[in-house]
Amino acid sequence: MVLRAGSFIILRRHFLAKLVVTFLALTLFSGCGQDTKAPLSLDKRELPKSPETQSQQRLRINQNVIREISFDDIVFDMAEDTTFSRDLLPERVTSLVGQHIRIRGYILPSFQQTGLTQFVLVRDNMECCFGPGAALYDCIVVKMLPGRTAEFSIRPVAVTGTFGIKELKGPDGNHLAVYSLTGESVR
Repeated sequence: MVLRAGSFIILRRHFLAKLVVTFLALTLFSGCGQDTKAPLSLDKRELPKSPETQSQQRLRINQNVIREISFDDIVFDMAEDTTFSRDLLPERVTSLVGQHIRIRGYILPSFQQTGLTQFVLVRDNMECCFGPGAALYDCIVVKMLPGRTAEFSIRPVAVTGTFGIKELKGPDGNHLAVYSLTGESVR
């Protein structure tokens, strides 16, 4: 099937509109950020950690080291017609759970521009590959720590926080995101 450039742009905008509406609906249902301890409709199950992984994470956390990662570090193999399963995540990704990281990306635009307590961080600024069929590893749901906020920017930002794996499903039951970040700062 060949898509014309105009058709692709329309499909990309349609997908982004669905993603933004779903994210805003989840924000509304979670109390619009008033209860900062209430999670989004995210799966709270964490992957089991091996004793070796736990000791590595404790060592890195105790040293207060911020691990610099990119979206390339959290890529995993998944065929287009495959349903997400945690078994798809490689050890290099699961070993990041609980680690203090910094990752660069773009804040997905929403109606709110200031005082963001939660947002979606995406790999790129939607001028290239983000849109219909975008990969699950190309976005991270960020929920800021209580009392901390972020400001929307059209420029790339660096988000620092604790990495997690929490599945976020849309109203149709399909996965919208699988990664989370408890945000400490956005610069």
